Amino acid sequence: METKRSPLTVSQQKILAAIGELTERRGFSPTTREIASALGISAASVHEQIARLEKKGHLRRSPRQARSLEVVGDPSRREPDDIPDIHLARVPIVGRIAAGSPLLAEENCEGEILVDAGSIGTGRFFALKVVGDSMVDAGILDGNLVIVRRQPVAESGDIIAALLGDEATVKRLKIASDGVFLMPENERHRPIPVTDREDFSILGKVVSTVSLPAK
Repeated sequence: METKRSPLTVSQQKILAAIGELTERRGFSPTTREIASALGISAASVHEQIARLEKKGHLRRSPRQARSLEVVGDPSRREPDDIPDIHLARVPIVGRIAAGSPLLAEENCEGEILVDAGSIGTGRFFALKVVGDSMVDAGILDGNLVIVRRQPVAESGDIIAALLGDEATVKRLKIASDGVFLMPENERHRPIPVTDREDFSILGKVVSTVSLPAK
């Protein structure tokens, strides 16, 4: 007779889904740090949730053996009182962007991150690492990853990823009677006028922000 396992929290479902996807893709189970990096959370949080998942009967692993995480049973099968399944989407991390170069060319990508597909909606996405403090008042910090929906246009007030020459930047778009501007969310930085700049283009709209775990 099969033992009924305890229902999962949202965080635990995400970790189970990440373990399943990473194991299927690579052929072996991920480490705690790899799970943390994929989900944009701390390794300590992953370690804590893995212990709880073991206790609940959803995970098992061999003591003192690396890469031994194993999902118990079918994670897609839920009890009526469980929360809905979470589908993880793979989003490529773009490290280099250049005018005239394909955005997602292999040489431009630095891996990928798993994100909750339900939190970003539909479309084509990429992730971009933020450098600097120009958007701190919008909660976008130096070192964060922003998830960007690819689109060539945006509305005034949207936070966008834009290309200025060969440099990508994340700013709030302002379209006014006196021109188009890229607005920082930090009073220490000045707006960037782009009305007449031929090297300006919109890469997409920022739909989510991910804080990477400390190394």
